[in-house]
Amino acid sequence: MTAENTYDLVVIGSGPAGYTAAAKASGLGMTVACVEKAPRPGGVCLNVGCIPSKALLDSSEIYAMAKSGLSAHGIRVTDPTLDLSTMMTRKDQVVEALTGQVRKLLEGGRVALLQGTARVMDAHRVEVAGSDGGISILEAKFILLATGSVPVTVPGLEFDEDRIVTSTGALKFTEVPKTLGIIGGGYIGLELGSVWQRLGAKVTVIEMLPQIAASLDGQISRALKRTLDKQGMAFRLKTTVTRAAVSKDGVKISLESGGKSESVDFDRVLVAVGRKPLTTGLGLETVGVEKDPKTGHVRVNARYQTSVSSIYAVGDIVPGPMLAHKASAEGIAAVEAMAGLFSEVNYDTLPSVIYTWPEVAGVGLTEEQLKARGIPYVAGAYPFSGNARARCMGETEGLVKILSHARTDRVLGVHMIGPRVSEMIAEAVMSMEMGASSEDIARTVHSHPTFSEALMEAAGAVQRQLKK
Repeated sequence: MTAENTYDLVVIGSGPAGYTAAAKASGLGMTVACVEKAPRPGGVCLNVGCIPSKALLDSSEIYAMAKSGLSAHGIRVTDPTLDLSTMMTRKDQVVEALTGQVRKLLEGGRVALLQGTARVMDAHRVEVAGSDGGISILEAKFILLATGSVPVTVPGLEFDEDRIVTSTGALKFTEVPKTLGIIGGGYIGLELGSVWQRLGAKVTVIEMLPQIAASLDGQISRALKRTLDKQGMAFRLKTTVTRAAVSKDGVKISLESGGKSESVDFDRVLVAVGRKPLTTGLGLETVGVEKDPKTGHVRVNARYQTSVSSIYAVGDIVPGPMLAHKASAEGIAAVEAMAGLFSEVNYDTLPSVIYTWPEVAGVGLTEEQLKARGIPYVAGAYPFSGNARARCMGETEGLVKILSHARTDRVLGVHMIGPRVSEMIAEAVMSMEMGASSEDIARTVHSHPTFSEALMEAAGAVQRQLKK
């Protein structure tokens, strides 16, 4: 083993968990190698997930505004046309710029970024099969698994990335489908459905549960569906897909709902029923790294150590929501644990966002969870229709809702649907992280006019309830 192949830490995967962990470890003085099988760093999030989807969401939002939203502001635009090729090129440029920044971050931090497929040989060695056919053996004091996740498949709906696509395929359409079926009413399906609906597709979301985005607070989920209904998105709830037949012209989907069967035709179908941990080919069984047999997640302790003490795991391959910011936080915490420092991730204050329009954001417990746990609470809400900035912008749909403990007034959850709530949620996260009460938020002076005043007003609504 040569000195250049020996490291303090070898990270497998360069997504948000992997590259953040590698940069942190280098900053703490460790020698680090990061192995990535794809040509570009950044993982699913930067290459085929969070970033390209948000680029298309922003572009499609501007197109929809140009078509129907500018006249209220006294701006007349005659028949705007869509140049999908240019829109896709812009999306690719955004991805290229950000993945390039990740490469600079790692290489500037003296992290050895290696392209190849990694396999764990034992507690301290990783084999890397390069794209050129060469094999390298890396030795490390610690190994960090950060390999991410892959889409869940549905029997009878095999992906061909042409007619039946994953989210990756739905980011690469060369033309707007006339009809798009989306299997799954979660975050991915609703976001990509919004993109193509704005660009002209007739979108139908098929969900087996009685509500979309089932993890949301129920009031927010219902408000989101009403809004998307008005935008033209169709929903088939409590409906399952039994089979699909692909032809050169489209896909015929067989549905079942309430004991009745029917068939529906689509140009293309996006299957977005969730993702699962990507651990195949890593050699984990050989080295004794334990996984949950039901979910496939790697089992870790509070320090993100697996059953092999020198091997750690973070991100989508361990339990918890599959969110890029959760993965990054875990990557930092795992590296700090390796360095003997105290660190933890507060899963009670992990925010989540759906980038539809209006946006949805939430943190903490939902009203349904509070009821199920028997926790006494008070709810306060404030609509954006009463917010001055929202009125000025003509974006008055939605509300902010705060859930506070009935006895202590500590904030237990904050849930929002409205304009730019993806940015507003940070204040709620900080408040909960600091153990704030709704009174603390209500007494905090907010700039006027701003969207964030709606959070202050919702906190004031909680206070009025507490004082009754």
